[in-house]
Amino acid sequence: MVTTTIMTMSTSTTIMNIEDFNHPLPLRERIRLALREDLSDRGDVTTDAVFDEGVQGRAVVVAKANGVLCGVAVFAAVFAELGGVTVTILKNDGAAVVSGDRVLELSGRVRSLLAGERTALNLLQQLSGVATLTAQLVAATSGRIAVCDTRKTVPLWRDLQKYAVKCGGGTNHRMGLHDMVMLKDTHADGAGSVREALRRVSPLKPELRVAAEARDLGEVQQALDGGADLIMLDNMDRATMEEAVRLIAGRAQTEITGGITEESAGALADLGVDRISVGAVTHSARALDLSMRLTLD
Repeated sequence: MVTTTIMTMSTSTTIMNIEDFNHPLPLRERIRLALREDLSDRGDVTTDAVFDEGVQGRAVVVAKANGVLCGVAVFAAVFAELGGVTVTILKNDGAAVVSGDRVLELSGRVRSLLAGERTALNLLQQLSGVATLTAQLVAATSGRIAVCDTRKTVPLWRDLQKYAVKCGGGTNHRMGLHDMVMLKDTHADGAGSVREALRRVSPLKPELRVAAEARDLGEVQQALDGGADLIMLDNMDRATMEEAVRLIAGRAQTEITGGITEESAGALADLGVDRISVGAVTHSARALDLSMRLTLD
């Protein structure tokens, strides 16, 4: 039986276990499907034709840009599925890396190293990109306000993207439609008002937290009167947000949502709100540039 060994030489600590999230499809199964997408039933036809089964090699993953690392265990899990490779983790998730840093070392069957290279790198680069962009937003606010993600994630990989947000110093919003009540403008308009929408969802409390989006001060007052736990200030101008914070006066958590950028995040932290939510940290993060360099034994 071909196996894969995973070792760590890092002195840093992984921020959280990727299995902490309860995903309906186990990570191993998703990796298996991702590899099948690339290899199908025929495998890596080029590599298998060029290299005999017994050929061994070594590889190193190197950062080619500055950022925050995330996904080393996921990277290693790709080669665990293929077998025949030892993966040594040099830097753990959440570690700051600079261009030129070595983050992982691998040794083993060349066929496995090349078959898993792209799938493993795609995941590592994308998750590191999310962590990096999140860290940039956190830095822009000087840590004065929580930076939250949204549900704007890649289907089937939400738990890992949200894990990456945590690695970048951010905070997770709800995982899905099932674990928090969130009344948006569509719900308020459908019910006739924020107040009526809150009345209709009230039987779900206290099991679930209730958030209500507010477009103006009138809806802020309705959200307060209806007992919302979190009031989301949606696309308001600064003066209106300042007045909303005074009106709420700590009786509910506050969140700013809509059109937030790294440039605007710092100024928003001065308003006294609890958090901002930024869909871009998952849907628009640029992959961190990482490369895997292979040499034959």
